Amino acid sequence: MKKIYAWASAAFAVATLLAGCQQNRSGENQTAESVVQTYTIEQFMNTTSITGNDFAPDNSKILYSSNQTGVFNAFEVPVAGGEPRQLTTSTDNSVYSISYFPKDERILYSSDKGGDEITHLFVRNTDGTTKDLTPEPKAKATFAGWSHDQNSFFFLSNKRDPRYFDLYEMDLQTMTPKLVMQNEQGFDVVSISRDKKHIGLLKSINTNSNDMYLYNTDTKQLKKLTNHTEDVKYSPETFTPDNKKLYFLTNEGGEFMELNSYDLSTGNIADVEKANWDISNTYFSRDGKYRVTSINNDARIEIKVYEAATGKQVQLPNVPTGDITGVNFSDDENLMAFYVNSPTSSSNLFVHDFRNEKTTQLTNTMNPEINPDDLVKTEVIRYKSYDGLEIPALLMKPKNASADNKVPAVLWIHGGPGGQTRLNYSPLMQYLVNHGYAVLAVNNRGSSGYGKTFFAADDLKHGDVDLKDCIAAKEYLAATGYVDADKIGIMGGSYGGYMVLAGLAFTPDEFAVGVNLFGVANWLRTLQSIPPYWESFREALYKELGNPETDSAALYNKSPLFFAHQIKKPLMVLQGANDPRVLKVESDEIVEAVKKNNVPVEYVVFDDEGHGFVKKENQIEGYSAILAFLNEHLKGDEANPASTDTE
Repeated sequence: MKKIYAWASAAFAVATLLAGCQQNRSGENQTAESVVQTYTIEQFMNTTSITGNDFAPDNSKILYSSNQTGVFNAFEVPVAGGEPRQLTTSTDNSVYSISYFPKDERILYSSDKGGDEITHLFVRNTDGTTKDLTPEPKAKATFAGWSHDQNSFFFLSNKRDPRYFDLYEMDLQTMTPKLVMQNEQGFDVVSISRDKKHIGLLKSINTNSNDMYLYNTDTKQLKKLTNHTEDVKYSPETFTPDNKKLYFLTNEGGEFMELNSYDLSTGNIADVEKANWDISNTYFSRDGKYRVTSINNDARIEIKVYEAATGKQVQLPNVPTGDITGVNFSDDENLMAFYVNSPTSSSNLFVHDFRNEKTTQLTNTMNPEINPDDLVKTEVIRYKSYDGLEIPALLMKPKNASADNKVPAVLWIHGGPGGQTRLNYSPLMQYLVNHGYAVLAVNNRGSSGYGKTFFAADDLKHGDVDLKDCIAAKEYLAATGYVDADKIGIMGGSYGGYMVLAGLAFTPDEFAVGVNLFGVANWLRTLQSIPPYWESFREALYKELGNPETDSAALYNKSPLFFAHQIKKPLMVLQGANDPRVLKVESDEIVEAVKKNNVPVEYVVFDDEGHGFVKKENQIEGYSAILAFLNEHLKGDEANPASTDTE
């Protein structure tokens, strides 16, 4: 649940902010003699972001989403390779493709309005016409999977009660939904068995602990599967293809999430798979020939594919260096689609044919004007914080940085508060480094991926211990020898934006500038104004951050708005007007308060964005404004002054 203040998945072009692979700390391969061409933000944003994949019923094409038109739309590309075909033509609201229909080439997709996160499910017919399948104007609907018999799909909707999501099944012949499970207790519906008889559910206790339940759709009985007194996390991942077992993740046995099975008939629990890091998820191909496991391996994704019958690990295709993600199989299990994301390349879509062992790259998303040799790799580093705790971080060093050519630097603080910056490609971060800024992405205490003790280490201590981790990160940068210790700023989005404001307000002499992207300024208001559909984990959120009714004094004291008079360093704020998580008023008020200090303040508002910026034209405007602001107020480059207020 710590992810709730993270950036929306739709904004992954921002949320996955750092690219890279490991290199040595000295940066020996990045010499001061390197000649690096600099690029414009338009050139960086000419990189195309793509996501999702699904095979057509005849395996001839793959469906995915792409922002090459400026906003996300649905595209399809031949499995044999060739030019993609655009299927939807939205110019304002992003379209996220879900899949083809199981027996024809209609497509199911999701979209909201201006980033308001009130997503609806739509069908695009083969003649190009579209229909909203969940038209209730104030209700949020999310896809929950196709039935195994391929005659229906499941979805969640809060149309009955805005606080809770009921489970529905949509018949494909009549396109009418029926209620499967009325959700009166704030459960999260996680998995559905192939015979439709069982549903795996979660109930939040706090952000470090939950309970797992099993719901029988025939008898309407609810069975609690967990019994624990200490904080333990569970996640019912998938039912086995024979419907006999539930595979679930838990950290009950140690620091990291491991995979276990629960026998539905006997109640026996058995170990299935362990790793030295969190197992993120697991799932089966349609007929159960393959099982895929994803592991969060030190801020990078590690994929393992197994033959389910033998447990033998499948050799993954030989592809360009990078992380393999988004693994998906055709219904006949002969083809496997996946993405590869490398330190100097955004995600590209591949397909592998098991029959002839042939792998085909279907997309080329990088702008050919950018020389990959001009981009920088990312080093995984660790440093000691104020109390000796080791903090992981991701470092990007400009190629011309040296002791004789010291550069300014920016800390990047992720959202969450329990998010994690991973080793992914980021046009924004590469843009900043390309223009002479070192970037250190801090996975401060409270970040996910480093064990349950580390994850819980910031509970009820936000704006304190996590901020001290950021100050220690600044000290690490200063000690590198190639960073100008007087020119280190702090930047972040969502909860990371709060950390920016906290840093400037509570430690006003530490950071030279701050760039806040839709960050919380007033915790009292934010926690009182959370969307009604967060009701299922409201109490868990309060237990981590504080209850505005009973912890008002503590929340007041960690809210930068009430200490804005202490901010004396230049501040930039970027905000989406439709943000349902961090309301625009949060940014309005902090900007007005800081202006009273006679401090330089830049404010950029996008009227057609929500919690994260997904439209290319807005990304270009926002990112170029960030660089101009840093050039003027951090680097001190008068030739590249910051733009004026945009509101």
